[in-house]
Amino acid sequence: MRIAAPAGHDGTPISLIATLYTPEIGKAAMEFSRVTYVHSKLSLREFEAARMITAQINGCQLCQNWRSAADLPLYLKQIGNGESDTVANRGDVPDEAFYLAVADWRNATLFTPRERIAIEMAERMGVDPKGIAADEDFWVRIHALYTDAEIVDLTYCISCWMALGRMTHVLGLDGLCSLPAALEAAE
Repeated sequence: MRIAAPAGHDGTPISLIATLYTPEIGKAAMEFSRVTYVHSKLSLREFEAARMITAQINGCQLCQNWRSAADLPLYLKQIGNGESDTVANRGDVPDEAFYLAVADWRNATLFTPRERIAIEMAERMGVDPKGIAADEDFWVRIHALYTDAEIVDLTYCISCWMALGRMTHVLGLDGLCSLPAALEAAE
């Protein structure tokens, strides 16, 4: 961990930075994350495809191990949020082959056109934001598959994962935090 936890602080590292060091910013960041998972209208597979490539780009181990279908309901329960209509309920649940294929998405055959372009958008936002912004061919291709509202939804989701996943990894918190399923199993 790249920041010090005060003696006696018994919270998780993420709650430490969110509540102790920058409570106002931390609260906003946690809310951005929560609303991304609760209010995105993307299908679970599109959401997870874009989220996973972002996690790989960021290097965040916590994010790469997260599985929204399993972890989101437990996370929301832990924070006292009773939302049940979330992205975790929006379509087929990806299997592990899906998550493994994201790293080689250009050659993988198991993605739909919408999932493939969601991965492309996330990857390019993460590594070439200037290039994607100016790529007219990309915008023609994504508009053929997504509405403007869906493009904005996807862009906000990717922005959330880029920001919070990178922060978690850069501060060394991704190896210290447990996933909700692991925490529930330990209880």
